[in-house]
Amino acid sequence: MTTAAVQDATIAESLAEAALAARPSAAMRDTCERLLVDVIGLCVAARHTDYVAATLAAAEGPGPCTAFGHAGGLGPSDAAIVNGTAAHGEDYDDTFEGGPIHSGAVVVPAVLAAAERFGIAGTDALRGIAVGAEAACRLSTVVPKAVHKSGFHPTCVFGAPAAALAVGVAMRLTQRQLVDALGVAGSMASGIIEYLTDGAWTKRLHPGWAAQAGIRAALLAKAGFFGPRTVFEGPHGLFNGFAHTTNGNWPALLDGFGQDWVAATIAFKPWANGTMTQPYVDCAIRLAKRGVKAEDVVEITCETAEGILHRLWEPLSAKQSPPNAYAAKFSVPYGVAAGLILGGAGLDAFTEDRVKEPRLRELCAKVRYVVDPQNPYPRAYTGHVRAVLRDGSVVEEGQANLRGGAADPLSRAEIEEKARGNCLHGGWDEARGAALITFGRQAFDAPRLDLATFRA
Repeated sequence: MTTAAVQDATIAESLAEAALAARPSAAMRDTCERLLVDVIGLCVAARHTDYVAATLAAAEGPGPCTAFGHAGGLGPSDAAIVNGTAAHGEDYDDTFEGGPIHSGAVVVPAVLAAAERFGIAGTDALRGIAVGAEAACRLSTVVPKAVHKSGFHPTCVFGAPAAALAVGVAMRLTQRQLVDALGVAGSMASGIIEYLTDGAWTKRLHPGWAAQAGIRAALLAKAGFFGPRTVFEGPHGLFNGFAHTTNGNWPALLDGFGQDWVAATIAFKPWANGTMTQPYVDCAIRLAKRGVKAEDVVEITCETAEGILHRLWEPLSAKQSPPNAYAAKFSVPYGVAAGLILGGAGLDAFTEDRVKEPRLRELCAKVRYVVDPQNPYPRAYTGHVRAVLRDGSVVEEGQANLRGGAADPLSRAEIEEKARGNCLHGGWDEARGAALITFGRQAFDAPRLDLATFRA
């Protein structure tokens, strides 16, 4: 390359430089420890599902890496895709307000698979998970809402380069190798959101696909494979392809990267459904606690953000009558019904038999929306429900923030209890759940990560 060609650093070069210099703060380490137990617990919870069985059956195996809750071992790419798919499968994994994006289900499986394959120390795994989660969260804020509006899933689109960065840092690649890894991963980014039409499984696959793409990109870069330096901002780059613009807010990605850890505010979900649906679930629970019964409801109107209509509200008739349990996870009407009738939206609210229950479906049909032009989405995820009852009275509940998010975080004890519950759901006994909690507190101090104890 000529001197002129390298005078100005590209976005990928600046990101790689910042990632190599980054050292996780105490708060970010704590977040990464929470991500470990949350992700592995979710993998165990999903280990008997049909979509995990299908993903596992497609693996080439065998290999040295763990698919959590399953016997034997897999190659690193196969372990990453299985664990990433399992972690995100019930939509119960972490999210990031401002994106939205699910970072843990991508970067944790990618880094853990690489750690087992290459004997990576806990300190390096921590750095990899931290910078990968940070990159995913920050990338999702460069052009807010644009990727979703273009019909793509930010978790898969931004997850691939984030996983490449995470694995590359954990493997101690050079800056040039990291830039190549980011460039290669840009060509592996993908993820349409057509699953919304019929409740298909593809969204579940997206974090796993991004995780294995990140591993492959890092290994290619280590071997000398050349990737485009302008992968993000270039005229044919990632943002032009998925957000139809190269005019992004690049300071949102780069300013303070590795010093001001925005990923330390990652939200851990209390419910097993779409993120922006969850404040409505909480509002409906409070209605029930005030004595509102489903049979007394004439109509429920929810104030909502325009930016979530195409995923969680439209077409309204389909959201009022979701075709299967997975589709119900992305229906605000079903979330409201579950909150009011079931008292929550945990794993048991999303079985095929449950979503067919007449009482739930009858209430779903009574839930509709109005757009609030002042709604702060995506800066905050809010909920507001207004119920008209048969006696003519009106009852309202509102929620200004996502429970589990930055303004109302779950405690570490709550996240660990969630992980224990997920382990029990997946058929593990309390002792194995307790071992997971201990692992989360000690893993990043280990000379190398031993994950074989989390096999079947």
